[in-house]
Amino acid sequence: MAKKADTEYTEEIESQNTAAAQAPVKIPTAKKDEWVIKDRLYELQNDIRPLVFTVPTSHTATRPLLWFDPVKGYQRELRYATNQRSCFVDEQEGQIVMGRIVFRNGILNVPSEQVTLQKLLSLYHPFVKEGIIGEYKPQEIANHEIDWIEFELAALNLAKSLSIDEIEGILRVEMGEKVNTLSSTELKRDILVFARNNPGLFLQLAEDENTQLRNFAIKAVEANILRLSQDQRTFTYGDTNRKVMTVPFDEHPYSALAAFFKTDEGMEVYKAIEKRLK
Repeated sequence: MAKKADTEYTEEIESQNTAAAQAPVKIPTAKKDEWVIKDRLYELQNDIRPLVFTVPTSHTATRPLLWFDPVKGYQRELRYATNQRSCFVDEQEGQIVMGRIVFRNGILNVPSEQVTLQKLLSLYHPFVKEGIIGEYKPQEIANHEIDWIEFELAALNLAKSLSIDEIEGILRVEMGEKVNTLSSTELKRDILVFARNNPGLFLQLAEDENTQLRNFAIKAVEANILRLSQDQRTFTYGDTNRKVMTVPFDEHPYSALAAFFKTDEGMEVYKAIEKRLK
């Protein structure tokens, strides 16, 4: 019986070895270089447009030219040499012919055959990370402009739907007491201009419930329903001088009053003032 078992075990091992030998061997393939060969245009960012701007091309103590390689796990020295296939010093061989990188009027055209320079300016140079230089990408710019236009439209549509009181509350943050001198037509015009020119801030103010509450508080003081003490520390009723609330230290008085209106006690005060303002 033992001999039979040994025979069966040997046959099983031989069967596994045969299957393994017949199985296809997966040979790891090198990652395909996805770099697209084409002409590229580079620009100085942040609207910098000097007549001549020279980009460092080699590593020095005063201007480090290094790129951290996440695969190798260390920083690699960069150098732009016109006769080399790589911009990494540890991959360059033989005689080195240094090249210059000069932007004129803020731009630099790099033809498709200068792949090494393109990769240096698109991927590795510290000026890319620092936001000093960047590749001109019309598709990304178009996408950004579409997003911005849609952002503006959302702000304009919301501005168009606001009531006069809501418009007044938002514009008061920007214009202060001047809103009291504007007609309803002027207020509608100014809120549309504000929403178009600064959609981010407009949407932030429009969605902030405290904006309207602060405006309500200011109108209550202007109507003498409430009175703010000269030291900006206490709100009282205008007719009885009875204290409504004390402004916490280091808080804006109208922001503090807006927060007070959201409390149970403040809601009663708000309703009473609302009746008198109508």
